[in-house]
Amino acid sequence: MTSPITRDTVVDALVDRLRGDVLSGRYPPGSFLPPERELAAAYAVTRTSLKHALVRLGQAGLVETKHGVGTRVRDYERLGGPELLPLLAKSAGPEWIAEIFQVRREIGALVAAKAAAHAGAEQREGLTALVGDLRAAADAPAAQVIECEIHRLIAASTGNRVYGFLVNALLNTYLEVREVFWHAFADPEVAADRIHPVVQALCDADPDRTHQAALAYFAETEAVMIGGRER
Repeated sequence: MTSPITRDTVVDALVDRLRGDVLSGRYPPGSFLPPERELAAAYAVTRTSLKHALVRLGQAGLVETKHGVGTRVRDYERLGGPELLPLLAKSAGPEWIAEIFQVRREIGALVAAKAAAHAGAEQREGLTALVGDLRAAADAPAAQVIECEIHRLIAASTGNRVYGFLVNALLNTYLEVREVFWHAFADPEVAADRIHPVVQALCDADPDRTHQAALAYFAETEAVMIGGRER
């Protein structure tokens, strides 16, 4: 039996609940949600709140509503894009982590190598400065944000904006569950040491060395992040 929602922000809470129910498979792709009156009663919300929540789920690409037909769960794995990854990481969690990290390794190494071939002097200087900022970060959350900025600048240094969008999608996914990985940044100097070889090879304009350094970096950080994940 579905328990009623008691949080103050009813629509936000309902979106979270419905999204979780869709992504967990309670309402599988292709299935119809229960009629609005029945669904609203099950979650103890008004039909107005439910309509607002369904609009937001539709905007996220999870459902589609047709007047006189009902609300159907989309085949989001076949039709969805990277914008769904943050929702999946937050709601579906562990089963997506391995796949996300695999793409992070492969795309990240490719992007870093492209950046080594195309980065300008200002971008190289910016990356070097960010590694210094990372080393001097006040705490784990600050270090984590700075490292994300390093990855954004690496992507921007490729000269290809699509790489930037791909990296942003992965970072946005990661940041949805960032608290789980704070332990990997408990010592900002160690975090800086991990990524420094990538930035150094990139600044030396050596794509092959950068690619290898990036693969090693992503493998090491993944081991640290997954090894210490809160359960």
